[in-house]
Amino acid sequence: MQVTKPKVVVLGAGYAGMMTTKRLTEKLQPEEAEITLVNKHNYHYQTTWLHEVAAGTINQNRSRIMISDVIDKNRVNLIHDTVVKINKNDQRIVLENDEIDYDYLVIGLGFEKATFGIPGMDEHAFSIVSVDSSRMIREHIEYQFARYKVEEAENDHLLTIIVGGGGFTGIEFIGELAEKVPQLCKKYDIDRRKVRVINIEAAPTILPGFDQDLVDYARKSLEFRDIEFKTGTMIKECKADAVIVGKEEEEEEEIKAGTIVWTGGVQANSIIGDSGFELTKGKVNVDPDLRAPGYPNIFILGDCAWVMNPETGKPYPPTAQIAIQEADTCANNIEALLYGGQMEQFIFDDKGTVASLGGREGMGVVFGDKKLYGMTAKAMKNVIDDRYLFLLGGAGLVLKKGKFRPF
Repeated sequence: MQVTKPKVVVLGAGYAGMMTTKRLTEKLQPEEAEITLVNKHNYHYQTTWLHEVAAGTINQNRSRIMISDVIDKNRVNLIHDTVVKINKNDQRIVLENDEIDYDYLVIGLGFEKATFGIPGMDEHAFSIVSVDSSRMIREHIEYQFARYKVEEAENDHLLTIIVGGGGFTGIEFIGELAEKVPQLCKKYDIDRRKVRVINIEAAPTILPGFDQDLVDYARKSLEFRDIEFKTGTMIKECKADAVIVGKEEEEEEEIKAGTIVWTGGVQANSIIGDSGFELTKGKVNVDPDLRAPGYPNIFILGDCAWVMNPETGKPYPPTAQIAIQEADTCANNIEALLYGGQMEQFIFDDKGTVASLGGREGMGVVFGDKKLYGMTAKAMKNVIDDRYLFLLGGAGLVLKKGKFRPF
């Protein structure tokens, strides 16, 4: 009599999904579980590199890793399909081209942009959410430079790039633009002074959560390279070629632009809410062991989940670092469920946060309170990126895709 193996299904090949799959293949023998990874593409991409793809400072292929290069196809069923719905009660996943069932489910379907109801933002603003969307931004920006040269009408606004949101992604993106814009000006013989890159942030300061010294350094570095900031300023409407902005008690202003990119917020993939999971500010508040409340065989990771910090009572910010660490806890807990072991709670080991500011510039904090600036920070950022590649695919992947120099 053939014994049916438990079916473990992982949805999404982002940081959490890839590392969970990797850890499960290390923990479980082929006869212990059937592991399936579902992803709409046959590649995994470095989400934390997409701002570079969007600015055009790296090629999009640099950010992509073929899943079959790092996940053993003999151990894992790789399904390239799009998830349509999760039927929790009958433990089935509806795909565009098939349906599959599961005994244990890991949801790591990533994020979508959250526009907070700002009129026109969904329709008119680009977003850095995938390789394709990032490539579209790069191509659109260059098209606007080319268009500026051939149109005879007054069209300086074509060279204005507005970036909504002064968080991590927005600041790293404008840092790359600070490096790319002079190259485009040289290529198209355009006066650099005609190009405006404007960052608009509703909060009083950029990079909320960072130490003020680091924030000041980042702002000065970017302003030195001709980046403009409008902090404490809300985008009230987004048009095809302009944004309407304003502060609380001031008149509204229209800023015309050739390119508008929104980086001001993300939420869980809409499939999560459509499948009946309860959302709080666009994500699921998971239990300390990373399971969905009320569903002991479903784990939700990465940008789809809020994981609470027991010390502060607030959720951890969803970063790649946290998603990678969640994978270890998730894999351990699936093994515990299979064999009746002790479930473990997720404990975040904060190794620090470093932001790239383009070129040789960066800033951040590591080892608790060690502040880094300039080339030292940029070099550390590269080390962090290369460490993930090593965890995922070993030295071979680092040699193939890694960043070895600070610039």
